[in-house]
Amino acid sequence: MPGDNLDLLGAISELQRERGIDRETLLSAVEAALVSAYKRNYNTAENVAARIDRRGGQVEMFVVKRVVDEVVDPTQEIALEEAVRVDPAYQSGDTVEFPVVLKDFGRIAAQTAKQVVVQRIREAERGMIYDEYVQREGDIVTGVIQRVQSRNVFVDLGKTEAVLPPSEQMPGDAYNPGERVKLFLVEVRRTTKGPQVIVSRTHPGLLKRLFELEVPEIHEGLVEVKAIAREAGTRSKIAVFSRDDNIDPVGACVGHKGMRVQQVVGELRGEKIDIVKWSPNQAEFVANALSPSKVSHVLLGEQDKVARVVVPDFQLSLAIGRAGQNARLAAKITGWRVDIRSESQLTEAERQEIAAAPSLASLSAPWSPADAAAAAVSPPWSAGPVAPPWAGSGGSGARGDEQADGVAVPRPEDQE
Repeated sequence: MPGDNLDLLGAISELQRERGIDRETLLSAVEAALVSAYKRNYNTAENVAARIDRRGGQVEMFVVKRVVDEVVDPTQEIALEEAVRVDPAYQSGDTVEFPVVLKDFGRIAAQTAKQVVVQRIREAERGMIYDEYVQREGDIVTGVIQRVQSRNVFVDLGKTEAVLPPSEQMPGDAYNPGERVKLFLVEVRRTTKGPQVIVSRTHPGLLKRLFELEVPEIHEGLVEVKAIAREAGTRSKIAVFSRDDNIDPVGACVGHKGMRVQQVVGELRGEKIDIVKWSPNQAEFVANALSPSKVSHVLLGEQDKVARVVVPDFQLSLAIGRAGQNARLAAKITGWRVDIRSESQLTEAERQEIAAAPSLASLSAPWSPADAAAAAVSPPWSAGPVAPPWAGSGGSGARGDEQADGVAVPRPEDQE
C-alpha cells in the first residue's frame, strides 16, 4: 500500500511536469474521480468526500453528514443524539465524517475515475490557455496557417488554434498552409470546447503593433502613436508625436532609407502607409493629415466640426486622392469633416476670412518627394512616385460642395 501511495504522487508529479498544471489541481481531480467512482460503484446518493494526503499519498474516503435535531434526509443528515455517541462535542449544525473502506471498484468504476481525471486535466489546460491569451488581447501574435475552411482561416499559435474570420481578412490576401503570418488578437471567448481566439489582419491595432516592433522609439515611449486611419489592403495613415524635441517622429518611423516602414509595408503585403506628424494645433494636424498634398489654409468650424481646407489649384486632385481616399482617411484620423477647395474656387468673403487667419503654406508634407529622392528609394508608403504626383495632372480641380463620409467629393462636371 505505501508503494501505491508513492506511485500516485509520482504520477501526479509527472503530469505536473508534462502538462504544466498545478499540483493541487491534479490532486483535486483525482479526489473528484474517486468520489465519482465510489458513487458509480455503490449507486449511492450519500455525500461522499475523498482526501489524499499531500505528503504520504494516503487516500481516505468519508461519508459526510450534517448534525440535525430531526432527520429529514438520512443520506445527508444524522440525528444529534446519534452524533453525540460518536463524539459528545458534536452540536446541531456540525458535520460528521464516517470513514468508508475502499474496495475493488471494478472495471466500470475505474473507467469512470479515469474519465473524470482526464476531463479535469483537460478543463485545467483550457483554463490555462484562456488565462494566457485573454491577457494578450490587443497584442500581436505570430502563427502558422493550418487550413482554410468555409472562408475561415485557422492559424496555429502553438498552444491553441486561432480563427481569422472573413470579416477580418485583408482584400486580396492569399493564405497558404504552412505560411507564417502576424495577426492582431481581437478577442478570446470561453466556449464548451475550450477558448476560441479571434484574430484580425484588418484591425488598426495591427498597424500600431507592427510599428512598435520595428521602431525602438515607439517601444521605448519616446515616440507616441496618436491616431490611425486604415482602409486595410490599400492605404493607411498613422499620426505620430515625439515627446523628445530632438527626435523627429516621422523620420524615426520611416527609418534609414525607409527600411523600417518598408518592413511594415511588406508584412501588410504592399499596403501604402502615410506617416504624418500629430499636432495639438488642430488646423496644423488637419493640414498634415492631407499629406502628401500641400495645404494653404485651414479654417475650423467648431460647432459643426467641419474643417474647410484650401489648397493650390494644382494640388486639389492630390489632396482629394483617388476616389476621395486621401481626404477620407484624413477625416477619419483627425475626427473632422473635411471640405477641400482650391484657391480659385474661393468667394470674396472667404478670401477676406482667410486673410485674417494664419497661413499654413509653409507646412511641408511629412514625407515629401524631395526626401524620397535624397534617400534614393521610391517609398512604398507614399501616394505616388518620387516625381511630384501632381505634375502633369492638369485641370482646374474640383469643388468640395458634395459630402460623403465626412469628405468633400468633387462634382463630375468639375473634373471635365
